[in-house]
Amino acid sequence: MSWVKAWKSPRKKPNTKKARGLDLTVKAPFFIMKREHYKRVLLKISGEALAGEQGFGIDTDVLDGIANEIQAIQKSGIEVAIVVGGGNIFRGVKGATRGMDRATADYMGMLATVLNCLALQDALERKGVFTRVQSAIEMRALAEPYIRRKAVRHLEKGRVVIFAAGVGSPYFTTDTTAALRAMEMNCQVLLKATSVDGIYTADPKLHPEATRFEQLTYMDVLQKGLKVMDSTAISLCMDNKLPIIVFNLRAKGSMEKVTQGQTIGTLVHI
Repeated sequence: MSWVKAWKSPRKKPNTKKARGLDLTVKAPFFIMKREHYKRVLLKISGEALAGEQGFGIDTDVLDGIANEIQAIQKSGIEVAIVVGGGNIFRGVKGATRGMDRATADYMGMLATVLNCLALQDALERKGVFTRVQSAIEMRALAEPYIRRKAVRHLEKGRVVIFAAGVGSPYFTTDTTAALRAMEMNCQVLLKATSVDGIYTADPKLHPEATRFEQLTYMDVLQKGLKVMDSTAISLCMDNKLPIIVFNLRAKGSMEKVTQGQTIGTLVHI
């Protein structure tokens, strides 16, 4: 019987056929992706990270530490774009759950991100790092309007670009903004800075027995309901094959290590 006939025959299973002792069984498409030394990255920092232990507002010591980390990778020649959240000042979703109009609450959250971006810009420039803030909502006295080609040019000139005010529209999170801007800037990876060293099976702060994933696929994140980024952001990265690395922002030197391709945190890929 020919191979073609065997494929059609219900009695045969050619995808498990063995030849010369080799198992030719068809396996799942997941593969271990090799880490890279990245040249252009987008860093997503949550607003809560800026608050430190105080839980609200901006902790200047934490801000200074983050600025040192960014300065280190920028000095190594890596082009850095940044998206900062606003949850340390105001979170739109939380305001909406308390009766506030969702669109209004989201616009307030966007303004909160502007405050954080200006604070980060000041911290970086005090260290001699040339920085530009671009806002999706025009406020020319404070920041440049968002223009993609201009932002790319800033990166090429070695400036750190910080994107403020989300995408400029309600109902979109800063995670989605980070995914969108990373693709617009042709970044090689989206770095998600958190307070833990990767993605776990459960919250490691509440469940000490939780185990960390070294790598996951986008579908794993969506199907398991892992709270890494919102589903819109994950889907956007999946559709455009943009890898995500989740790492601990509080570990000194972690940002530099992850951009050099060292295996820290959790890598999410196709």
